[in-house]
This record gives sequence, C-alpha cells and structure tokens, in this order.
Amino acid sequence: TVIVTNWCSMDISLIDTATDKVVATVPSTGIHPRGIAVSADSRTAYIAVMGSDKIVALDITKRTVRDFASPGKRTRHLSISPDGTRLYATNSTSNTVVELDTTNGEILRTVTVGAEPRSMAISADGGALYVVNYNASTMSKIRTSDFTVTHTVPTDGLPIGVTYEPTQKR
Repeated sequence: TVIVTNWCSMDISLIDTATDKVVATVPSTGIHPRGIAVSADSRTAYIAVMGSDKIVALDITKRTVRDFASPGKRTRHLSISPDGTRLYATNSTSNTVVELDTTNGEILRTVTVGAEPRSMAISADGGALYVVNYNASTMSKIRTSDFTVTHTVPTDGLPIGVTYEPTQKR
C-alpha cells in the first residue's frame, strides 16, 4: 500500500501497489495533510495536518482516522524512530522539533532549531535527526539521546528536503 496525502482535497489516498489503483480515500479531519510516517508494524500511518495543530493516526487496515496528538502549529514533517517508539514532528511556526510517544501521543521533549523547519531525516540507528530550516538556510543535527542541537550548518538558500545516507552515515 502507498499512502498519499492530498493537500488540496484534504484527504488521504491508499493505493494498492499490485493494481496501481486507489482503493480508499479517507478524510484527514483537517486542513492540508502533509507529512507521513508509518509504524514499524505497518498498521498505523501518522499524518501531519499542517493547517491545524494536530497529527492524526490512520489505521491502514480499517481505513479510519483518529486524532493522535497536538504537537504545535503548522506541523509539517514526521519521522519515526527505528524501534517505532518515538515520533518526531517539525513545527514551522514555532521553529521547533517535538518528540512524541507513539503509544499515546504525549509530547516528551521539544528543541528549538532554525527558522521554519521543514523536512527531516533520522539516522539508521536513531541517534540523530537532521532538520532543514527553510528561512534560516541551515540544517540542524539533533542528538536524540538528550534532544539537543549539536550542529547547525549553512545550506544553499531555502532548503526544503533532506535525506540520510546510511552507508556513509551522513
């Protein structure tokens, strides 16, 4: 199954990869669904609803959505820890990254990064998050063990995406 957030129609499409057909369209229950992170067991997809202050949880099998957490305004991107116990969210308006417990949506820790964080990537071992900060034209590295920013480096102007390359660990 491929999960797609539909910004304009404010819903979520589930596509069967065997047939390349949309098999379900589920309301996102908010304005402008955006980032997606899937649980380790592939049963739940967490979806940032950028036009609100919430993350919703999509039960992939039942095709139902429920409110999961309220981490901050303009939650844009999500990453999940390799063990599936932590969900990380960027909040563009507050310039923060939030760590949440995947069992209950509780906010565990918050760290301030550069202006208007967008996408992020997590290292293969879960030890670091890499976040691009759009209006600061920087990338921040967050050590997940103590949730502190350890490095901030300049990028080309207005970065939007980032990925982690596991073989080179960078």
